[in-house]
Amino acid sequence: MKSDLIQLQVTWSRLLAIVEEQAQTLIRTSFSVTTREGGDVSAGVFDAEGRMLAQAVTGTPGHINSMAMAVPHFIKRFPPAQMKEGDVFLTNDPWQGTGHLHDFTFVTPTFLDGKVVAFFACTSHVVDIGGVGFSPEGRTVYHEGLRVPIMRFADEGRTNEWLVEIVRNNVREATQVIGDMYALAACNDNAVKSMTALMREYEIDSLDAVRDYIFENTRHAMLDAFAPLPKKQASNAMRTDGYDKPVDLTCTVTIEDERIVVDFDGSSPVSDFGINCPLCYTAAYASFAVKCVVAPKVPNNSASLDMIVVTAPENTIVNAPFPSAVAVRSVVGHLVPDVVFGAMHELLPGRAPAEGAGSLWGVKAGAGMGLTPMVGNGVKQTNFMMMSLHSGGMGARSNCDGLSATPFPSGVKNIPVEVTEAITPLVIWKKELRQDSGGVGKFRGGLGQTMVVGSREDAPFAILATFDRIHNAPRGRSGGSDGANGILRLESGELLKPKGRQVIPAGARVVLDMPGGGGFGNPEERPLELIEADLQRYLISWEAAVAAYGVSRDANGKLVRAA
Repeated sequence: MKSDLIQLQVTWSRLLAIVEEQAQTLIRTSFSVTTREGGDVSAGVFDAEGRMLAQAVTGTPGHINSMAMAVPHFIKRFPPAQMKEGDVFLTNDPWQGTGHLHDFTFVTPTFLDGKVVAFFACTSHVVDIGGVGFSPEGRTVYHEGLRVPIMRFADEGRTNEWLVEIVRNNVREATQVIGDMYALAACNDNAVKSMTALMREYEIDSLDAVRDYIFENTRHAMLDAFAPLPKKQASNAMRTDGYDKPVDLTCTVTIEDERIVVDFDGSSPVSDFGINCPLCYTAAYASFAVKCVVAPKVPNNSASLDMIVVTAPENTIVNAPFPSAVAVRSVVGHLVPDVVFGAMHELLPGRAPAEGAGSLWGVKAGAGMGLTPMVGNGVKQTNFMMMSLHSGGMGARSNCDGLSATPFPSGVKNIPVEVTEAITPLVIWKKELRQDSGGVGKFRGGLGQTMVVGSREDAPFAILATFDRIHNAPRGRSGGSDGANGILRLESGELLKPKGRQVIPAGARVVLDMPGGGGFGNPEERPLELIEADLQRYLISWEAAVAAYGVSRDANGKLVRAA
């Protein structure tokens, strides 16, 4: 019996290694910057019924947790009895995938002795999918680009060239998009080979035993995490910028004996613009927020996700039905954890952080291809479409400062400016932490950053703005102050719209002042040595330190609090 348990644990560990190799294969073979440099991906292994057994550490909660809900859609459309070795399936349908058209999800069956024994799935964000571009200005999903239903990318190993040509002729950056599609197929193929090798090595013809072992241990770990929690209910509401009008996110969290329910009743109705979330994406980030607070060390798989139930009335912004516009669903989706954290803080004080920037402040820009007006003869203009990921600050926690310039909850990486400058005409003239942007408190919110973006060419370029926290700053918690609002402007001082395509005139530069995270706790309790460290590192100005903490210097230059 003991040896059986050891083999099951070793097999589980091997599955984790396989899916991490799967994710790294995707990153190393992809063409787009957001995948290759930012890690905007997910990868996982599923049993023969489509339940997620393990996920790669590399990846985003929005991709991973919504992908966990996507695989059953593939099995419903193509039952395993209809599948053949070498088949590869894909979709970018927002309601059967990961929430918007810019994500392709690929699913590949694993065969052993002619029988489907597992599935591998992966997702990545592509730079373009046609339509209005990565912008919230579309009014329905039909405006937002090419929607590919669940279908075969490869049939017994033969690529569907007609599909490839359809995609190639409907996107602005065909080389990058097609390259990413092949990378998605390749990473699954690598994982399939590793899985069959594992099963041959251990002489097993089914994953049923290891699946049961994974799910049973995960469920027990979740129940252990739930046991000491108060069986209570709490609600929270948060206002966000929206597009044409503010959006209210409201949730109620109920802790029960064997599950936690998150309900978004009371949230704003569906928007006329592309900031809506299909429920799969809302559930992905709400589940992530609950696990962060309650069970951060419990493995993320179908067993743990099934114990967090997420509901929302249809036709709300967090449960938008087809054919709602959803291109920039991440703007609202990335703010979902903060509203859940607010309710969790009422139930479990001190466990949830203050609010942070949430939504990414990625630079999405392009020129030509319908994005900018035609330029006159003799003016050089490079046609391009790009996306570079960046972020403001995280909220402070009850025991430490928030992280600065850190993409949370998405978990992607900031893109090096050198990469952006190497593949586009853009120049990043400045990228630095934004002084005084973190909310003060016993623990300070993470700082945002300031970026200044221009072009080497004497030609206009377009920015596709998808920014939030400009009119509604990240709120502090337990006496901590709010983080700084974000600002989008030209270097001349002219304010730009937070969302939507805007043409930047030739020679002009765009300034992105990203929001900081909220502070946590009473500022009067912040240790003087931490205030001094912030001053020495220029994270806070002297004027702000005096105003926020009431400090001064004695005759020896030592930092003291005013009497």
